[in-house]
Amino acid sequence: MAEAYIVDAVRTPVGRRGGAFAGVHPADLGAHAITALMDRTGIDPGAVEDVVFGCVDAVGPQAGDIARTCWLAAGLPEHVPGVTVDRQCGSSQQAVHFAAQAVLAGTSDLVVAGGVQNMSQIPIAFAMTAAEPLGFTEGPFAGSKGWTARYGTGEVSQFAGAEQIARDWDISRAAMEEFAYTSHQRAIRAIDEGRFDREIVPLEGVTADEGPRRDTTLEKMAGLRTLLDGGRLTAALSSQISDASAALLIASERAVRDHGLTPRARVHHLSARGEDPIRMLSAPIPATAHALARTGMKIQDIDAVEINEAFASVVLAWLRETGADPATVNPNGGAIALGHPLGATGARLMTSLLHELERTGGRYGLQTMCEGGGQANVTVIERL
Repeated sequence: MAEAYIVDAVRTPVGRRGGAFAGVHPADLGAHAITALMDRTGIDPGAVEDVVFGCVDAVGPQAGDIARTCWLAAGLPEHVPGVTVDRQCGSSQQAVHFAAQAVLAGTSDLVVAGGVQNMSQIPIAFAMTAAEPLGFTEGPFAGSKGWTARYGTGEVSQFAGAEQIARDWDISRAAMEEFAYTSHQRAIRAIDEGRFDREIVPLEGVTADEGPRRDTTLEKMAGLRTLLDGGRLTAALSSQISDASAALLIASERAVRDHGLTPRARVHHLSARGEDPIRMLSAPIPATAHALARTGMKIQDIDAVEINEAFASVVLAWLRETGADPATVNPNGGAIALGHPLGATGARLMTSLLHELERTGGRYGLQTMCEGGGQANVTVIERL
């Protein structure tokens, strides 16, 4: 049976909005991770067959197939192509899936997968409003007869979805604040203990993630206004707007042999599922159930989990439904503390998951994340 291996995985620090990477062109941000990946693996860049990168809101400096632009901006061979993926927040996790699927299918032997996003330069959801000068002023769903007939004309937003999850699972604001506080504390501990040092390639003099707030307290969180009137979520219970890139080298058995590579993990399972696009963010629950059923695994077989903290309610509902041990879930903090650079987050999570398995000696790691349209990817990797 064919295998898809993760040879290496690197990332930039995650910069906060308006932080150290705010002025870095997205192509250069992505090129930085790719260059580090080439250097660390020692692979001949000319042997790479494709570059698959995730990016959301691919307009302005992120337009024009940013995957290809990142590779070229890194000064790497022109004959290597690139393609940009948009599965919303799961874009670079899907990039890893596409790379692994190409290897498993035998159509490629070496693929770079990853993602890049500069949210300081291109605001979240800008692609949904960019066509307003052309007369499209009501978002991407308005005007679709099929969409309206099926889902009506109500609000379609991640904020409304996160609030619905909090209501549907009766998750209190206090419980979410405890979760968010823990995310910050775990991230700060990970930084102070050097847990991220091996996976991060410094940029612009920055060596650590900028997001974690050392001065945050439950009292400060309790004093914030909710995002929606009458809601439970606040900015403190949401992922941070961020800038970053990450890249992984995915290889076949033949590439490992021919290039003398030492793989660090194998892709054990990959899948994606969807559910209610209005609630939007609860798809990791059925997606995880599907992945475990397909693999014949139980959640207790998983040694470490990375689930994107788009909002605290997303992870708390997932924990309640899966019965996962909270100690194994986002053990080094999540997007509430570390940030969520949209198209780069999936690859960032995979990079951190691999390094956490190596740090602890765990065997299996599971990654999942909620995505626009009511979707979720699940990847299970096995440390070698």
